Parts: sequence; structure tokens; C-alpha cells
Amino acid sequence: MVEFRRWITALAVLALFAGLASAQVGGGGTLGGPLICSATVAVPPQLRTEGMTELIGDIVITCTGGTATAVGTAIPTANFTVSLGTQVTSRLLGNNSVSNASEALLLIDEPGVATLPAPVLGFGPQAPQSLCATPAVGAGSGGCVEYAANAAAVNGGTLQVASSSTIGPVATFNVFQGLVTSNQVTFQGIPILAPVSSGAQRIFRITNIRANVSGLGTGSFNGTTPLLASVSISGSTSVPINNPVQTAGFIQPGLTVTFKSPTGGGLASAGTGFLQCTTATTLGVAVLQYTENFGTAFKTRVAPTATYTGQAGAPPAVQNIPGTIYNSESGFVTSVSGLPANTGLADYGTRLKAVFNNVPAGVKIYVSVVNLASPGNMTSLANAPLPAGNTNTSSYAILVNGEASPDANGFPPALTQTTSVNSSTTGIYDITSGGAVAGASYVAVWEIMNTNPNSDETFSFGVWTSYTANPGSGSPPQGTATVSASYAPTPPVPFTTATGSAASSSLTIPRFADLGTYDNRNVLVINICQTLLLFPFVTNQSGFDTGFAIANTSSDPIGTGAQNGTCTMTFYDGTGKTPAFTTPNVATGTVYVNLASVVAPGFQGYAFVWCNFQFAHGYGIVSDIGARNFAAPYLALVINNGSNPNNRNQSIASENASH
Repeated sequence: MVEFRRWITALAVLALFAGLASAQVGGGGTLGGPLICSATVAVPPQLRTEGMTELIGDIVITCTGGTATAVGTAIPTANFTVSLGTQVTSRLLGNNSVSNASEALLLIDEPGVATLPAPVLGFGPQAPQSLCATPAVGAGSGGCVEYAANAAAVNGGTLQVASSSTIGPVATFNVFQGLVTSNQVTFQGIPILAPVSSGAQRIFRITNIRANVSGLGTGSFNGTTPLLASVSISGSTSVPINNPVQTAGFIQPGLTVTFKSPTGGGLASAGTGFLQCTTATTLGVAVLQYTENFGTAFKTRVAPTATYTGQAGAPPAVQNIPGTIYNSESGFVTSVSGLPANTGLADYGTRLKAVFNNVPAGVKIYVSVVNLASPGNMTSLANAPLPAGNTNTSSYAILVNGEASPDANGFPPALTQTTSVNSSTTGIYDITSGGAVAGASYVAVWEIMNTNPNSDETFSFGVWTSYTANPGSGSPPQGTATVSASYAPTPPVPFTTATGSAASSSLTIPRFADLGTYDNRNVLVINICQTLLLFPFVTNQSGFDTGFAIANTSSDPIGTGAQNGTCTMTFYDGTGKTPAFTTPNVATGTVYVNLASVVAPGFQGYAFVWCNFQFAHGYGIVSDIGARNFAAPYLALVINNGSNPNNRNQSIASENASH
């Protein structure tokens, strides 16, 4: 059975080659033999699992051999189609009245790689880049038809040149636009001018194809899930192609987020706690650390070795040398005549986002306007220094005014600090400046301006808070704010998952999906100021009664902040039948008194008392009714329940630190 299967496979391979042989153009050349083309992706890049517009590796189709085309006749054409296992998301340019004409380009013979004082005409590295302005038909009939012109001697054979004229060499077209439909890009009417001569090659480079890989997931091991690209050539001219299925990239998660406490340790699962009764002025909440999982997961808008444009306002660098790896969000960038300016240019560098949800009303949230110089204790951290021009060795990101606000004229839409901390070394911005509303969400977005593609970098951003304590009015209200971290922009704002997953002429690039990996992390909690008292023995049985007193000592001669609130008594005797009792408001500097016979008649056991203010103290006395013969007084125990400090000196120190 095994041998039979091997023979079947062998026969299938023979049949495939026989089919290819019968489809040769012209039947073979003098020196080069039949026209044969092979596809390769020389450097498959790492693609971010979160990415909706990931640049795949350039697909290079190299052809040899073939038969010379008669001088003065139209060069045969064919359609090149690249198919992916996901949606193609290259930007749609809609130029030349073709709505799905895109930034994806096919270049013939690496135009512009080499520069001579007088560039040659037609195809070749010395030829200037020239766009065929009829993407619907390419160089086919009714389009930018190209003709074979005076053959030149090469290695004892012939190497023809292309021309836009039938009567001699005239500058011709070597750049073609791709038409995007769902998961495919098609380049119509590509001229196939056989190289013919032995040792000569014709090279077709396909670049600027973007893919939505966010829905593809990854395998058990990072970087082992390939994105496959299938290349086919069809039309009036049939061209055989070897290795038509290529790995165009490897998919893996690009981002890890770590949540740190203000002192640099791990952030508590409940978040960082603050007291309702203690005013806070730019106190540290957390440090958010965004780490790339591979060296090019964070990218600048253009090549990171280009002059830093965050302050200079210089126009973006032109990245128009075919085959060059730029390690940026932009791909092959060209302003060749007939294309929109800076075709292939991304709208911004990689952006990182933090969304703060359920922020209690009256609570301000500040974030650092640039990444911190290093992770650690927030009381000593400064902003990262501005990078020098033409360097990619430092990490630098700045706070911008929206997820998808594009860079303009080399300037990112940066936000200016509203205040500073750490002796003015750390600029911070109030993202709640529009007014803090209970349960509201606030977004901070930072754009990568400088990064080292040869290093896995971590960008750290600080979070601070301020609010004015007014416990008497319940402000700020008790509550827990959460934070969600991801790349930016992501759905549902400023685009939906459906629109962001498809090619578009209006949406910005890059775009990402929020996979929910770092959602809803507790970051800040406002705790009601409370004291927990324990009255260990309370009785109203067998002729005894218990009197108790609760003092609100938040008024004192040492400047403690005045507080007030109610106290709730919960009774425990093993039966659970005695209901809880809540006192009226106990004003600062006053004492509430009562009897067990009033609040818990017939009860005997112990009682916990929650007072909604700090510095409550209790006093109990057990006596016979009327206290004629017996009385046993005791102090209620103050229980440390972990929600706030019960030590007066500690609380005062905390309060003073906020001023």
C-alpha cells in the first residue's frame, strides 16, 4: 500500500511538469531555454497576532529563459494574483477611476535600486520608477501597452528592453498597482518580456500587501504559525511558476503588558487603595509596562534610523528602494507620478493604549506624557530623554490626542503636560480634564517615536490620581477603577471589527484588534473610611444589660481631618436571629450611647460595629439592671481589617503626604 501511494505521488508530479511544459511561452529561447519563473519570500517577517494591517514579506518572482519578442510588437501580458488565507487590508487609493486600486505594487526589475547620472529607459535597476496609470488592464489592450525595443547583446545572447513606443526606446512603465478583492490582490496586464539570454533574469517584486492576521491565532509555540501566500499567473499569456505557495510571515503575539505598583512591585489584585476621607494630590497609582515580544513588534512610522521628527516637523522619509527592509509601520513609500503622495506611508507609528473604566466621580487620572526613563519607584522616575536624530538606540514614545489621529507634516498630535511631579522632572497629563463622571471611561494613547528593532524593549508609563476628600457628602464615591491595555487603534472606536478587517480608502493604518488579553485589571480603589470595633461581650439576659458608647474622635488638637458617618452593629450568638442595627449619623467630636436592651433585646453574645469614619472608639459596661450591685466596664477592640490605617499617626502621615 505504501509503495502504491509513492507511485501515485510520482505520477502526479510528472503530470504537473508535463502540464507546465505545454504552457511555455514561445517554446523556448536560443540560450536561456524555456521561460521558467520561481516565487520566493526571502525574509518572511514576524507578524503581530493583534494586527489587522500587517505588512507581509515581499514576494519576488524571478524568471529566466523564454523567447525574444519581435522588436516593435506588444509585449505579451499576464495577470498576477496573490491569495492569502485572510483578508487583504492594503490601503485603497481609488486613483485612475478604479475604486479598488491599492498601495500594493508590482515592480519590474527593481527600478530605482541603482542610480546613474543618466538613468536608462525601460526595465532594470537603473530605470526610474514609472507608473502604469491603467490598473484595470495594466499593459494590456487599451492600457499602457509596452513594446519590445532594440535588443542588446548580453553574454552572447540578447536582452531586450521595453518601450512605450513601437519605433524605438522610449521611457516605459515598471510600477503596477494591485486591485484588492477580499483576500486577493491582482495585478492586471503585467508585461512578460522574457529575459532570453543565459544568466539574465526578469524580476517581479510584489510589495505593500497588508493582511488581517488578528483572527488567525497562533499555535502552541510562538512564531511557528505561518501565513501562506499563493501566487498564480494567468491570462492570455500562461507562465509556469515554481514554488507558488510561499510563507509570507510568521504569526505570534506582539505585546505583553505588566501592571506594577507605584513602588515598582506587583500591583495588588484589588488595585492601589485610597481613602475617601483623605485628599490626594498627584499620588502614584500604577506603572503600566508594555513589552514587545520580538524586536520589531513596536515600529516607528518610518525607518527608525530616519531623523526623529517628533519635534523637528520634517516630512517623512521616503522609503523607495525595492527590497530594503525598513522595520517600520510604513512599507515601500513612493511619490511616483500618478500615485497619491507618499503611497505606502502609514499614518503613525505603533500606538499603545490604556483605557480606564469606572473611574469614580471627582477622581482625576493623570498619565506620563512620555515613557519613563526606567521602571521603578514612581517618586523618583523622570521622563525618558528626547532621542538624538538619526539614532535608533533609545526608546521614546509620546502621549497623543487620539487612537487614530494621524501624524501631520512630520508632527505627531502630541498632548502637552498639564502639570508635573518628581520636582518637575516628569510631565503628566490629566486625561479626565473633560470632567470626571461616575463610571466614566478615559483613554490614554502613546505613539512610538523611536525604537531599536534589534532589542525587545519595554515602555513604562506612570499613572497618578488626585481628588478632594469630602466624606461628609460621600465624595469621592466608593468604587474600583479598572484599566485595559492593548495596541491602538482598536474596535469599536474608531472603526468596527468588520470594517477594520477589510481594505479601506478612509481608515488609518496601522489597525489592531483588542484580543482581551489585558482587559479590566483593577488599578484604583476608593475605600470608605471605616473603623471596625469589636464588643466581645454584650448581654441583655438574666437581669443584666449592656451599655455602650461609640466616640467619633476625628476632631482633635493635632489636626486630623474631621469625618462623620453612621455605625452598623452586627450581632453574633450562634442563632443569627438578632437583626443588625444602624445608628444615626455620628458627627465628629460627639459620642453615641445606647443600651443592648434597646437595640438587641434578649441578646447575649458579641457584636462587630462598622463605623463609616476613622478613629472610632468604643466603651462597654455590663451591669445588673440599674447598675445597683454589679458593673464591669471594658474598651471595645479596634480590629485592623486592612481597608485603611487605624493608627492615628500613620493616617496623619498619609494625609500630610498628599499636601
